[in-house]
Amino acid sequence: MPTEFPFTLTDDRLLDGRVRLFQPQDGYRAAVDPVLLAAAVHAGPGESVLDLGCGAGAAALCLMARIGGVRVTGLEIQPDMVRLARMNAQANAAADFTVVEGSIAAPPPGLGPFDHVMTNPPYGAAGRGTPPPVAGKAVAHVEGESDLRAWIKAAAKLLKPKGSLTLIHRADRLDEILAALSGRGLGAIHILPLWPKAGRSAGRVVVSARKGSKAPLEVLPGLVLHGDNGAYSRAAEAILRGAGALSCSGSQGGA
Repeated sequence: MPTEFPFTLTDDRLLDGRVRLFQPQDGYRAAVDPVLLAAAVHAGPGESVLDLGCGAGAAALCLMARIGGVRVTGLEIQPDMVRLARMNAQANAAADFTVVEGSIAAPPPGLGPFDHVMTNPPYGAAGRGTPPPVAGKAVAHVEGESDLRAWIKAAAKLLKPKGSLTLIHRADRLDEILAALSGRGLGAIHILPLWPKAGRSAGRVVVSARKGSKAPLEVLPGLVLHGDNGAYSRAAEAILRGAGALSCSGSQGGA
């Protein structure tokens, strides 16, 4: 196992072994959210995708495992995570995954525009709650110099006309997401709730939008993640293990 990082790494697998992911043992750890995010991006071979705040590269590598020929650029502010994402690209023979160090507040010159932007911004608003004690985890979980509005503004600016933005976030911040999307020239907004179990309130939402579209907002049927026995639902298994797509236009329910 690589040892040139100032933290202990674990050697994990996503998509039923299709993706190998080295990640910090005690920092931010990829779970199902980056896999679901990647599954919701409907890119095609040859198209360009920006993973805004790519971390160790989980979402980018899951997207590339699902769609052959897609070109992904990751933008990441933490130097150690930039090196780790590059190492993960090499471990997965993902030659079309390029990782760039930089901030969303001031992206490197010449970055973009892209056919698609996907992002998993920090879930915690600045000043609310106690940030995690591990620095890398705090950066991933709690907003720093850029709040949620700044993340969405940066994503919109880096999109080509007719390009798509896809993000995953906490359902209780949906009002902030919609407010941040307003006035950015983004339409065809689709909201897909992610329910932990049938009958429960959604904990996460996947939100997509298209630059230059005037299509109305739609709330979609959503995805039930677990059955009553706690195991993943069949629909969730098809995405998390089978590398299926998360539809932004049809039902994903069912246990």
